[in-house]
Amino acid sequence: MFDDLPSDLPRLEVLRTWHAMWVKRIDTKIARLREREAQQARAAATVEEHAPDWLIEYGLNRDAVPNAVHVGGCRMAGKRSKPTDSETVRRAIAGGVPACGFCRPDSELGILDG
Repeated sequence: MFDDLPSDLPRLEVLRTWHAMWVKRIDTKIARLREREAQQARAAATVEEHAPDWLIEYGLNRDAVPNAVHVGGCRMAGKRSKPTDSETVRRAIAGGVPACGFCRPDSELGILDG
């Protein structure tokens, strides 16, 4: 059935040892990757638990003019986003700051386009 394997016992034992070593290495790598994924999931859950309710994203210029409004935890919010309260978000949207099309903070607040 397995005619492609060596016919003598010493070479078969070497092959078995070699493959057992590789299976152990593969199992170790799988365990490390599973642990890393679990850590990332725990970290993401912690971030989501502590996410603010609302975010205002600011531009690059020195004047830091708001350029978008997001619901807290929106993945589209940039690094220049700052937490804020709902009243500030309402005023920003009323003042012309665009609402994120992904998380739709205007819908969350019940603001309808006039």
